[in-house]
Amino acid sequence: FKNQTTSVTMFAQRLATPFARALVARSALARVESVLAARALHTTVARKDIDSAAKYIGAGAATVGVAGSGAGIGNVFGALVIGYARNPSLKQQLFSYAILGFALSEAMGLFCLTMGFMILFAL
Repeated sequence: FKNQTTSVTMFAQRLATPFARALVARSALARVESVLAARALHTTVARKDIDSAAKYIGAGAATVGVAGSGAGIGNVFGALVIGYARNPSLKQQLFSYAILGFALSEAMGLFCLTMGFMILFAL
């Protein structure tokens, strides 16, 4: 009878061992997953801060072109006034060239402004 009890005990241990291993593995896996989730959360927050900082820096750098456009437009109309003062009979021709220069300068400024908004809101 003792032999039979020993074999039943050994059989029960063999059945219980994979189940116990599975429980231990599951709890260890849960701990590892929680640590990884915590690390991923912190990494994501830092990465998001860096991404938003890069976004603002890029948008600010893109809007510098708007200031250049303003300087270009001022230069165009300043040259128009000087040219008109030197030769008033060329008023119409000088004005058409000034409008062309204004349009080109303004287009560059609008492109820079559009890029700034695209960097901020589209990316």
